[in-house]
Amino acid sequence: MKIYNYTDLSQSKIKELCSRQIEDDKLVEERVEDIIKTVKIDGDKALFNFAKAFDKVELYKLFLDAEELKTIASTIPDYAKKAIETAYQNIKAFHESQLKTEDKVETMPGVICWRESRAIEKVGLYIPGGTAVLPSTFLMLATPALIAGSKEIIVCSPPQSDGKTNCYLAYCAVLLGIDKIYLIGGAQAIAAMAFGTQTVPQVYKIFGPGNRYVTTAKTMVQNKVAIDMPAGPSEVLIIADETANPSYVAADLLAQAEHGSDSQAILVATSNEIIAETLQEIELQIKRLPRAEIAAKAISNSYAVLVSDLETAMSYSNEYAPEHLILATESNESLIPKIVNAGSVFLGNLTPESAGDYASGTNHTLPTSGFAKAYSGVSTDAFLKKITFQHLTQEGLNNIGSTVEILAASEGLQAHKNAVTIRLNTVKGLK
Repeated sequence: MKIYNYTDLSQSKIKELCSRQIEDDKLVEERVEDIIKTVKIDGDKALFNFAKAFDKVELYKLFLDAEELKTIASTIPDYAKKAIETAYQNIKAFHESQLKTEDKVETMPGVICWRESRAIEKVGLYIPGGTAVLPSTFLMLATPALIAGSKEIIVCSPPQSDGKTNCYLAYCAVLLGIDKIYLIGGAQAIAAMAFGTQTVPQVYKIFGPGNRYVTTAKTMVQNKVAIDMPAGPSEVLIIADETANPSYVAADLLAQAEHGSDSQAILVATSNEIIAETLQEIELQIKRLPRAEIAAKAISNSYAVLVSDLETAMSYSNEYAPEHLILATESNESLIPKIVNAGSVFLGNLTPESAGDYASGTNHTLPTSGFAKAYSGVSTDAFLKKITFQHLTQEGLNNIGSTVEILAASEGLQAHKNAVTIRLNTVKGLK
């Protein structure tokens, strides 16, 4: 892990450190474009071929049905079942609290306006496989979709080597009442949900994190289908002062690093000692990790920044716009108002980012690569549309009519003006 002193960094260097640019981005784009085109043309045939080429599995059908999922789910250990159920209840409670009914507003006497929510009817959920299967992502995406009231929920996840899914994902499906998992991964899953195939239904919006191929595919299909956000390789930025616990900080950095070799784990600290002790802890802890090789690659591509104060640390964090922001500081409350760009925030030394990843209740599908400057994480709202309504009484028409007539005439739109004038004449008893 490289160490930088903030005072030595130019603005261009700060932007470079915050850019997350990867050398072969262009190559990824070309490959994804080809995958999408192939799925559009060949449909199911392409999906079977990609499963064989990328997942090294020869599939005989592209999904597991309710009975198959129930059989696989029955093999889950009791302790894992209880953990999934606890996480589900917390996620459900937090996301149910987001359902709000808005008040009607009388903008002027007789002119009433309001909004109502409607569920997005057909949604696609991508559950990553790759180097780690994520039942937590299944819970994070399907729970708010169900709370919102989406009628058709299409779930795609890469097949295992046996052409099935694991017991954890299967149990999530059974618990949530989802009766089918499509055995499709990568960019091809995104293409299938965006355009539809003989087997996979087309959806209106796609959700879920993934690797660079998945993220690139999501951005490429946006002219056909909505997406939740660009959500690529995972990242964390930790702001630490002299009160931080280096072993905790190291553990949190490694928790992100083990996601993948392209993950980023950034430490911004006010103390040289904290940086040095954290790096020592990383060396100790990483040796005991089953995914040590992956974590080591990510750590080697990550860095620490020494700053003079928390104000500067916060400024750097807002420029970086992290997916996960941990405040390992004593003065958390005073820093909260200064947070402008972040996906999800974890306050204090006893709040590990892992809590949000799994079971505190907040959603872990979050914007990465600086997109926290413009995007929010997944919520119940992400599965809803807002439809506006308005109703004019006779009083309202009289009050607002001349304003609309004048504005319509100023824009040269006579029919717009007439739509008001005819009504006004009618209510006034004029022809």
